[in-house]
Amino acid sequence: MEHFDLVIVGSGAGLMVMEAALEKGLRCALIEKAKLGGTCLTKGCIPSKMLVYPADFIREAERASHIGVNVGRPFIDWEVISRRMWAQIDFHKTIEKNLGNSPNLTLYKGTGVFTGPGSMTVLREDGTKEELTGDKFLLAVGARTAVPPVEGLEEAGYVTSETFFGEKYPQKPWESLVIIGGGSISTEFAHIFSAFGTKVTILVRSGGILNKEEPEVAEFVSRQFAENRIEILTHSTPVSVRAEGGKKYVTVENSATKERSVLACEEIFAASGTRSNADTLDLDKAGVETDKHGWIVTNGYLETSQPGIWALGDVNGKYQLRHKANFEAQILSQNLFSGESKQEVRYDAVPWAVFTHPQVAHLGLTEQEVQEKGIPYQTAYNHFSEVVGGRAMGYRKRDGDDGFVKVIIGYDKKLLGVHIVGPQAAVLLQPFVYLMNAGYQCPKIRRALAAREMDDLRILSPNLGTYAPINNSMVIHPSLNELTAWVFEKIHIPG
Repeated sequence: MEHFDLVIVGSGAGLMVMEAALEKGLRCALIEKAKLGGTCLTKGCIPSKMLVYPADFIREAERASHIGVNVGRPFIDWEVISRRMWAQIDFHKTIEKNLGNSPNLTLYKGTGVFTGPGSMTVLREDGTKEELTGDKFLLAVGARTAVPPVEGLEEAGYVTSETFFGEKYPQKPWESLVIIGGGSISTEFAHIFSAFGTKVTILVRSGGILNKEEPEVAEFVSRQFAENRIEILTHSTPVSVRAEGGKKYVTVENSATKERSVLACEEIFAASGTRSNADTLDLDKAGVETDKHGWIVTNGYLETSQPGIWALGDVNGKYQLRHKANFEAQILSQNLFSGESKQEVRYDAVPWAVFTHPQVAHLGLTEQEVQEKGIPYQTAYNHFSEVVGGRAMGYRKRDGDDGFVKVIIGYDKKLLGVHIVGPQAAVLLQPFVYLMNAGYQCPKIRRALAAREMDDLRILSPNLGTYAPINNSMVIHPSLNELTAWVFEKIHIPG
């Protein structure tokens, strides 16, 4: 039985902590049952972008007449698009090869299950197993698609984001596709395949798609989807599926009217949320606590209920984002190996983007969340058509595709939320992340003031976390940066 200083289960963001441990000369074990690199590299955000960008290009070509350029519909070379995508996924081979050259690392291909707080068994696909022990364990096993319990779905067959980037990748774009769910994965794949010519229908149980976004943002995307021939069926639940004659038939019930209809399609894509992979670890044998949804409970230092065991990434249930997992891995590495005082992970300024069309970006609170907290606030909007950079791209007032930025500001000028829908939304949002995050820094001052609240820090630094640095800065003209900078001219703080 081998013994290690650190055992890492999962090869996504966990690799960052492993590299830091190896640099310290620690003896490490890495357990991974699938391709190395985690969800983002092998079945998520990286390969999907190799499909999103061509889809974006098609949509831009379709609206090129707005700027005086008339082009025909682009030809789709699915083979080239697919080859570029698989080249990204195949980087997992390079990772595995490089790890093989690490003298203090042992790679176990299989599923790790606890046999005690400091011991684990690796179950291989061939049925063999191997036992190991460790001083420390890091759990970074991620999450998987939560497939809805629909009668006949398993028999008829379906695709998830995991199998799409695997054995169920299509030889060509499907003629028709039904997507179950209305979140980020659903809307991203709806954009991809509708742009490639697929007839796409989205089924959502609620009243609309993207329910984590501001209502006006979700409504804007919904209208653009309709323009792009993507059908959204709201309050709709799939109740049964059957396959017949090379087609799949989905029976759908409207929860409001109780009426049922049947949708015919070539394929079904399940994108109705995720569930924790913590259930694969036999956590009860290690004394690691999970919440009622199966996510591993961690504190601000990513410690679980069992000393010597940490968890990060999707499996701790705090945002399903790779950049959030990387952030956690960076802080955990510092806490474990730097010798400096421990730092807590803060989630005050977590950004995300939905790479659909139009693109969506989100930071901070929604307006409803601000209202629930009882914070006095103001909002302001700026549309792409209101700045030269947007008009140069062909955006005009009163056109249906004229996206916008929405900011939510406290009466103390503090940034509470930023929401963008339109081209380059993710890029336009990022400066606000830095700005908002500045309001939660100054750890030495925070420790010195101890019990005093963050607002008191503004006595020493009144611009912390506010939009004042934007107003006091030059903005490149003409550029889309003016869209987000000039929105603050519409804010009028009372008093």
